[in-house]
Amino acid sequence: MVFATNNEHKLREVSQIVGDKIEILSLAQIGCTEDIPEDADTLEGNALQKARYVAQKYGVDCFADDTGLHVDALDGGPGVFTARFGTMNGFGDSHDATANIRCLLSKMEGKENRQCRFRTVIALVCHNADGSLQEHLFEGIVEGSVVTELRGENGFGYDPVFEVEETGLTFAEMGPEGKNAVSHRARAVAKLAKFIQTEPKVDAQGG
Repeated sequence: MVFATNNEHKLREVSQIVGDKIEILSLAQIGCTEDIPEDADTLEGNALQKARYVAQKYGVDCFADDTGLHVDALDGGPGVFTARFGTMNGFGDSHDATANIRCLLSKMEGKENRQCRFRTVIALVCHNADGSLQEHLFEGIVEGSVVTELRGENGFGYDPVFEVEETGLTFAEMGPEGKNAVSHRARAVAKLAKFIQTEPKVDAQGG
């Protein structure tokens, strides 16, 4: 099954979560090199946009994800703009994790309420026997807070500044196994994997 990403961190995480039950291919592995549009105003919309594009153009079953960090003190932001939060506010290049973290910590200066949550939405688009497409959405949420300084050496993205409520550790302090036990993406992927393994209409080989 194709995962609509070339992000090595995401590919590694998802592959570790599903184990050897499902073979996950990247966009590069199916020859998809174009920049897939991702301009919806919701996480669900972005995930569906990517998965539909790949399923329709390449004829394979595909899933795509979009993740948002929702901070209470920022009125639920950055939300759908999480990946480009820094560049939108003049802190660096698009999808630059360092710029995103600098921007977030700057916006949170002086804020007493640091409560937040990560939310991942996965869209699965797969083919029926008659060639039509079926679509499914899976959600994963983890509650936490924005810490005041970077903690930990593992992970990627906002991991060093997101403290998980149930562990008291940032994702970057946990390591891959710890993160995959509680993360928003892991919870969404677990729902996806369970669905694929139990739903007879889903052909995980595509087509």
